[in-house]
Amino acid sequence: MYSKYFTEEHNVFRQSFRDFLNKEAVPHIDRWEETGEIDREIFEKMGEMGYFALYYPEEYGGLNLDFFYTVIFLEEMQRINSGGFAAAMWVQAFLGAQHLLKEGDERIKQEYLVPTLTGEKIGCLGITEPFGGSDVAGMRTTAVKDGDHYVINGSKTFITNGVYSDYLVIAAKTDPDAKGRGISIFVMDRDTPGISATKLNKLGWRASDTGEIGFDNVRIPAENLMGEEGKGFPYIMQHFALERLIMGINAHARAEYALEYTAQYMRERTAFGTTIDKFQALRHGMADMYSEVEMAKNFNYSISEQLDQGLYPVKEASMSKLVSTKIADEVIYKCLQYLGGYGYIEEYPLARMWRDSRLGPIGGGTSEIMREIIAKMVMDGKDYQPAAK
Repeated sequence: MYSKYFTEEHNVFRQSFRDFLNKEAVPHIDRWEETGEIDREIFEKMGEMGYFALYYPEEYGGLNLDFFYTVIFLEEMQRINSGGFAAAMWVQAFLGAQHLLKEGDERIKQEYLVPTLTGEKIGCLGITEPFGGSDVAGMRTTAVKDGDHYVINGSKTFITNGVYSDYLVIAAKTDPDAKGRGISIFVMDRDTPGISATKLNKLGWRASDTGEIGFDNVRIPAENLMGEEGKGFPYIMQHFALERLIMGINAHARAEYALEYTAQYMRERTAFGTTIDKFQALRHGMADMYSEVEMAKNFNYSISEQLDQGLYPVKEASMSKLVSTKIADEVIYKCLQYLGGYGYIEEYPLARMWRDSRLGPIGGGTSEIMREIIAKMVMDGKDYQPAAK
């Protein structure tokens, strides 16, 4: 179908990446879902193919491609029906790595960013805390300067790649009395003494490791501070727009896949002497759902275009996450219903998809937080700007 956003080169990339996933990931998905551990080899293979490097500058091994290659990267991973695998891959490509790119000095970029893009090192981003949730400014983890080191104490939770990663990008309070203005960003190696991690048992995203991480007098070199001390909050906020758009794209893609699967099921499933795709109530329900997903998808594409042009679409990205994850939840719930009893059976894809989709309105900032961000912008005239660095 025609789309102003995708060229023939994009389409070729989509097919090649789909073929790669079908060969290298799909045969292992069920095992990864059962064990909660993804083979390191797939990170290395993804890195070798340049899939983590699509959106990064060439001087660090990136391919410097437009953002619609990333859109394809995200969409195709939703089609193999493992939200956990997809999350582990896009977290590797974007969350900690974006901080390394934007706030890390040249040494940090060479030591951490370059091997992240090749898949040689696995990274994670630690922002959320057990008692904080979406309240980033209320974090309790501290980083106290001690000569040429910082001493880190505290904890993080719900951290994707938090158990098996090689390094961690974390936020901590360097000035506990300054609230949001007292946060700083650091990078540290996994084997630094004092770091512990516990894997969490999740409803969905079961292939990915999600950890609660503890820091007990963890000493890291002062040079592992990224950017300016005390500027961590705006650094975090400026990357949230990308993360929320990513989650919006993930949502429309998994909803679209659910509809495609359900439509095919309806063409084959018979009841009362005919296939169930002939029943008007079901047909019209599918029409409604296809329409909602198509609108969300094209809205997300328009935001992707803004991001690709160097704009800072905080409001639109928040709307993307809010609306797209809501639509995906509703669509997948209804698709499961259309499968009847088979929708409740693990051998059919809707059961896992429903569990995985439920994280959409929670992770990366809850829907309630998205509504407040949007309300501040449309009701109070709040204007968010990216951090200077």
